Amino acid sequence: MTTDRPAWVYDELRQTGLDFEDAAQVADYDRNQGTDSGRDRALIERLGMTEGHTVIDFGAGTGGFALAPARRCRRVHAVDVSHAMLDFGQARAGAAGLDNIEFHHGGFLTYVDQAEPADFIITRYALHHLPDFWKIAALSRLAAMLAEAGVFYLEDVVFSFEPAEYRSGVEAWIAAVAKPAGEGFTEEDFATHLHEEFSTYGWIMEGMLTRAGFRIDAAEYSDRAYAAYLCTKAPPVARGQEP
Repeated sequence: MTTDRPAWVYDELRQTGLDFEDAAQVADYDRNQGTDSGRDRALIERLGMTEGHTVIDFGAGTGGFALAPARRCRRVHAVDVSHAMLDFGQARAGAAGLDNIEFHHGGFLTYVDQAEPADFIITRYALHHLPDFWKIAALSRLAAMLAEAGVFYLEDVVFSFEPAEYRSGVEAWIAAVAKPAGEGFTEEDFATHLHEEFSTYGWIMEGMLTRAGFRIDAAEYSDRAYAAYLCTKAPPVARGQEP
């Protein structure tokens, strides 16, 4: 992580939403988030990760996903802004006997890759911590960290309802996914997400990806509140050159 930053740069290390430096809240988050090992393996197969590849997982959290490519790939770098989450992930990797994961305290705007360009960069449900101005700055940094024709995979809360439908769209989303306390993320958790974090629209995200230097190979939207993008590193699209 670099500390040589102007004072005006967004502080991505500050807490948003839950307190992810609190070990108890981190454990609660891990339980609520869950791990779907079958889905993780399917994603690795889809992306074509093999034993010679290097992977960077941004917003790695408690390491639930990072262990999956570590079981197949040469090296995984797990990056997160929370010390407590990194500690949780390191313990998980140690228990699994995996020594090819490196854990780094930092984020999209602060992590400096010291290794060779990555073959894959993954981020799931983390980019929404940045406002849109800083999202595209982050995406441009990620593109620079990828090898030529490297693969970028992004999942996040990304809205695909019409802007005029924002109220009904958000209320339908929360009603569909919120759980009672102790059983998962609650209505209050999702309200906090809307108050303090920065989920955006799909048409904005697609524009940022292409401007930052990615070709979108697949864009998948579900439940008008989630999206997944499979991208390949490509020359950035300049203003006026969009298809």
